[in-house]
Amino acid sequence: MRILLSGILLAALASLTVAGQEANNSHLVVYRGERGPGLGKHIVWLAGDHEYRSEESLPALARILARHYGFTCSVLFTTNPSTGFIEPGSSHIAGLEALDTADLMVVSLRFQDFPDAQMQHVVDYLQRGGPVVGYRTATHAFQIKRPDAKFRAYTWNNPSADFAGGFGRQVLGETWVSHYGKNHAQSSRLVLEPGEASHPILRGVSDVWVQSGGYTADPIAGSHVLARGRILDGMTPDASPAADKKEMPVAWYRTYALAGGKPGRVFTTTHGASEDLLNTGFRRMAVNATLWAVGLEAAIRPDGPIAFVGPFTPTTFAFDGFVKGIKPADMAGWDSPIPARP
Repeated sequence: MRILLSGILLAALASLTVAGQEANNSHLVVYRGERGPGLGKHIVWLAGDHEYRSEESLPALARILARHYGFTCSVLFTTNPSTGFIEPGSSHIAGLEALDTADLMVVSLRFQDFPDAQMQHVVDYLQRGGPVVGYRTATHAFQIKRPDAKFRAYTWNNPSADFAGGFGRQVLGETWVSHYGKNHAQSSRLVLEPGEASHPILRGVSDVWVQSGGYTADPIAGSHVLARGRILDGMTPDASPAADKKEMPVAWYRTYALAGGKPGRVFTTTHGASEDLLNTGFRRMAVNATLWAVGLEAAIRPDGPIAFVGPFTPTTFAFDGFVKGIKPADMAGWDSPIPARP
């Protein structure tokens, strides 16, 4: 009874905190779970990449984790400050103070130049060893060009030896290197690492095929590769492997720690475009990774629920290919379509 009451109290406090943030921040949509192992835990999702439609993939994943697993999920978007519409990659975001009490940060950003006041919340979260899940362009989440910026070291190509490669390399385990596989012409089959077959993130995972092309990656020492990408000459799961491409690491886990900070868990994948979620193997790996990152690996079942909640019809990823005229609130609730159609 005491444990049950404690869980209910934590959930209530999280709900009150998030409700206050939501009321003052038009940049986000919140999904509140009611039951499951994640009840009382708060995940903050950061959507702001230019190409791979994180403004669709992250709310879709957030609804799965909220409805099926009980988490409270706050999805923050980059927006147009004049209209309030979602504008992928605009570097205009608010509400990152939600990270001050978050249990997990999920990142799908690209070349963001957030103001110091917003970046401070990110850095404070990392300093306390908060767990991180990074998708696709999170390896190059930040490109901070302002010469007087406080956190320029987090830039993806930071040359400084003590924080080389910025946030991507030092936290996620790899920064942007290059494409390794042509988008919309070469898809990828994920070959699971035999030595990690018993890892909770791979529990129940099979037949992983994704539509996004590969990235070149050589994760930093201490990273544990879960899957390697086999580049295919075609956009179907049965396409032939590209003869000139070797298998690259595309999913791994590690532990990071900033100087003077606490250690935290990390899961990174160089895939995660909107259409990648249509594959049940990839979606299960994403759900498992979320549970593992917050220390709930005991709750990972090989047949755990991963069904979409509400309509999800992802847009084909492309630069400037996002659906115009959408505000975060248009994707509120369990039944609103993702993406919302104006």
